[in-house]
Amino acid sequence: MSTANPHDQSLNYALVSRLAPNDGRYPILRQLTPQQEVALLARTLFQEGYNDHIAGHITYRQPDGTLLTNPWELAWDEVTASDILRIDESGKVLEGAWNTTPAINLHLDVHKLRPDIGVAVHNHSEWGSIWAAAKRVPPIYDQTSAMVDSDPALFQEYRGPVNDAAEGRAAVAALGQNKWALLVNHGVFLVAKDIRQAHLRAITLEWRCRVAWRVESLGGGSPLDANVAANMGKMTDTNGFPFLWEAMARREIRRDPRVLE
Repeated sequence: MSTANPHDQSLNYALVSRLAPNDGRYPILRQLTPQQEVALLARTLFQEGYNDHIAGHITYRQPDGTLLTNPWELAWDEVTASDILRIDESGKVLEGAWNTTPAINLHLDVHKLRPDIGVAVHNHSEWGSIWAAAKRVPPIYDQTSAMVDSDPALFQEYRGPVNDAAEGRAAVAALGQNKWALLVNHGVFLVAKDIRQAHLRAITLEWRCRVAWRVESLGGGSPLDANVAANMGKMTDTNGFPFLWEAMARREIRRDPRVLE
């Protein structure tokens, strides 16, 4: 019989988090190619509010130094694995039939400056864009909003779209060593070590923005204790929330199996 305390949440989380990646014993998600991962990330984030028409871009650094990215011409809810482009460090398309976004320089700069970054995501998400326009960082009002520790950086100045090289570099500088940022009058920008972490950070930011808006529309509420929020965020952001990415990826595959093609 186990002697573990069933109420020790940190212990239980540590045990279950080891099973989160599919190691073959628990086939919670089929083996995916990097292109399929990017397509599924775009599809799942579209459902979460990253849905400004054809705006937004994802990059995924590969072991050979190239980047996988979604094409400019397609909305995030229609992209498939075969649509994903491979580009070099200058943004030149090496593989794929589509074009890259003119704003790809934002990603090229951040990958050059931050070798720790595997994935970068930029979009004008539905609720994140509201808080960015208000020049405010949303409070944490619930535990789901606390799945990533630290507040987003706030890039205060908007001088034009990030396809302008200087504007893109300014946004990267504002991000600094942070995990995510609100770009005032623009949208959101976040980075991560891999696809699972990028998914968690992206959905947490949008959820946090959405819940905070609703709470404050009722006149406000009591934000989560700062220490509680920080401890939860460190735990989930570091290890990944068990099974979350896999469940959302499965949902998207059920919705449209062509995403893997």
